[in-house]
Amino acid sequence: MTTVRKIIESKARTEVFTVPITATVFDALKVMDEGNVGAVLVTENDKIVGIFTERDYARQGELKGRRASETPIQELMSKDLVMVKPETLLAECADLMYQHHVRHLPILEKEKIIGIVSIRRLAEALLAEDKGTINKLEHYILGTGYGE
Repeated sequence: MTTVRKIIESKARTEVFTVPITATVFDALKVMDEGNVGAVLVTENDKIVGIFTERDYARQGELKGRRASETPIQELMSKDLVMVKPETLLAECADLMYQHHVRHLPILEKEKIIGIVSIRRLAEALLAEDKGTINKLEHYILGTGYGE
């Protein structure tokens, strides 16, 4: 079974993007755009206090008449973080995302955030895992691919 660590190791860039709790939604959107990411962690005194995602903005921002340049990030961020460890199985991540209705899981190792698993990266990793299993079964059924 594949773990989160494989996603971290296969990813070319594992930078975690953050904004301070004093930031506006617009500030966070700029960081997300520059980093080409769908979520940023919100910090206060070097501690993670929340996560802000594109979905938070879509559902709680403009649709409710809030201007990004005037809205404090703390008004839209999610405060209840669901985190995983590098040893967490991908299937467990999928279950957590489903149960908690989230699309991003910060990865915690030794009290430090070392990355974020997005639903996209998770889906790609699960698909790759399934393709590997299918290929092995094909070779077994057809009696090919041994000793090559």
